[in-house]
Amino acid sequence: VQLVESGGGLVQAGGSLRLSCAASGSTFSINVMGWYRQAPGKQRDLVAAIPSGGGSTFYADSVKGRFTISRDNAKNTIYLQMNSLKPDDTAVYYCNLKFTAWGTSYDYWGQGTQVTVSS
Repeated sequence: VQLVESGGGLVQAGGSLRLSCAASGSTFSINVMGWYRQAPGKQRDLVAAIPSGGGSTFYADSVKGRFTISRDNAKNTIYLQMNSLKPDDTAVYYCNLKFTAWGTSYDYWGQGTQVTVSS
């Protein structure tokens, strides 16, 4: 499985960015994909997640109302629309894919994309 992220960059506070993550390989039809972020010196935290079969999405409290996660199952791609960005959103954003198949759990990560929000 390979996860390829795109869409990071430098933006001023209050601006917007859209991240994309395309999955390839044996991703299994039932899975959960999400975005994590890690700022320098801090742990990697879950930002948002979305299951493949629909249902509830998850958002960290810090991004609720500003970020929207979505997915296109036909393209095995998820998106993170980030609005009203703040300097505290500055981090490396990682795409993640989790699924369980035949009793084995799988956990894959993308290479990360830098998001920098200037004040």
